This record gives sequence, structure tokens and C-alpha cells, in this order.
Amino acid sequence: MTVTVKDKTPITVPDRVRRRAGFKPGDQVEFKVSGGVVTIVPKLPLADDEYTPEQRRIIDARLRESEEDFKAGRSYGPFHTADEMIAHMKAKLKQKATSKKAKSPR
Repeated sequence: MTVTVKDKTPITVPDRVRRRAGFKPGDQVEFKVSGGVVTIVPKLPLADDEYTPEQRRIIDARLRESEEDFKAGRSYGPFHTADEMIAHMKAKLKQKATSKKAKSPR
């Protein structure tokens, strides 16, 4: 598709091109120029833009807890397949059920 560049008028990206690129109203795009070639790419959100400060604090706290658990040996894996992980989880549940039966008075 060819469009004509006019004096004092911004270049308009035709609807057909925007649809094929997947651009929607409100999306931000970046223009990159190299050697006379203009490339239009979607501007990806930064992680800081994606979460509120409160959400960021919660995420950071949970990451710290996870690191502490890992350092203390309270982690499992690595699992090479989902089936390995599922088998491990089933064994842990079975182990937990057995220990509850032993502890509960009858």
C-alpha cells in the first residue's frame, strides 16, 4: 500500500495496515528510523507501569519469602516434567494424610 506524504499533515497509518499489525485504539507505538527506513513497533509496558505501588510491595514481599524458603531448604524440584511434579505432590499429600491419621486420637 502506498500513501502520499503531504506538507504539514501527519502521516496516517491506513486502517488495513493497523489491523494487520494488531494495533488498537489507545495502543502506544514507537517509531524507529535507520537508514531511511521507518519501523513502527508497539511500545511495551514497563513492569513499573504494570503494577500499583501496593501490588509491587506485595510481590516484593512474596519474592523475599520465597528466597528465604529456598535458602532454608523448603523447596522442591527441579521437576523436568509436569508428571514428575504431580507425582511429587501426590506423594506429599499421601504423606500428610498418613501423618494426620497417626496424630489424631480415636
